[in-house]
Amino acid sequence: MMRLPLIAALLLAGTSVPLLAQTDTTKLRVDKLEKEVKAIQRKVFPNGVALQPELGTTETATSGTASNPVSDLTSRIDSLESQLRTLTGQVETNDNRLKKLDDAFRAFKADADTRLKGLEGSGSVPTTAAIEKPALATPAVVSKPATTTVTKPAVVTTAAATTTKASPTLTKPTAVTPAKPATTAKPDPARKAAIAAVELPATGDAAEDAYSYGYRLWSSKLYPEAQVKLREFVQKYPSHKRTSYAQNLLGRAFYDEAKYNNAAVAFFENYTKNPKGERAAESLTWLGSALFKLKKLPDACKVYSEFDEVYGAKAAADLKARVAKGRTDAKCAA
Repeated sequence: MMRLPLIAALLLAGTSVPLLAQTDTTKLRVDKLEKEVKAIQRKVFPNGVALQPELGTTETATSGTASNPVSDLTSRIDSLESQLRTLTGQVETNDNRLKKLDDAFRAFKADADTRLKGLEGSGSVPTTAAIEKPALATPAVVSKPATTTVTKPAVVTTAAATTTKASPTLTKPTAVTPAKPATTAKPDPARKAAIAAVELPATGDAAEDAYSYGYRLWSSKLYPEAQVKLREFVQKYPSHKRTSYAQNLLGRAFYDEAKYNNAAVAFFENYTKNPKGERAAESLTWLGSALFKLKKLPDACKVYSEFDEVYGAKAAADLKARVAKGRTDAKCAA
């Protein structure tokens, strides 16, 4: 009889040892899982609220009493494993999103660099500038004359004036390119002979000889050749005493060839650039005549008014007579 309780106690002791060993092992697993979950939570939610393990007690379906420790640990392990899977999925999702954001940023940066380089390469902006001197050097056939306007004249300084006056406000006429000179390929033999007949001066004064040769070509009615030589003189000797003569004669060479637009430009430049020049007043009278030929009667009248205000009674008699006739022809108001 006494042996039965002893045997029962030994049996119970033998069964409790594996249970305790199993419980300790499960606890170690749970602790390890909890540490891993917390480490992942710190990475996924550095500033946020971490997920809490969904742990609870289980009850037996038959007795309604609390579950034993092994069941509790099993429930905790299941919850932790489920939470670990959730966190692992979120980490993978976030890594994928970060990779896409990084790729998008790299593409945007490359596109922005390309655009900036393109803007830097084409950053030069062209500027516009008024062409003050007409391009008369390129020969072409004269077409319909361009419109030329002359604003209200203002007084300028004359050669004999004692006070300085304002510069003129006449609008520069528009030039057209002259016709091809007779010096192109296969010239007319008769014209070639006429050009050769014009004596080239040789006084030792290069500037004076150049002007004289242009004058002789004009006197021989070789107007295209005279235009070339006179233009060369003006460009080469802009401050020479003969420059006013040469520029005025250049206008006459165009005028006598019925190229009134280019004549108006030459006369206008001679008057505005050198109003004290020897032929400035004469150029102003011929400017009025050229505008009259172009049927710019109001502009011609303004030029004649400019002449009266600037030169007036001090002008030469032949110039005053030309202005008076021009006023009559253009029907200018008194």
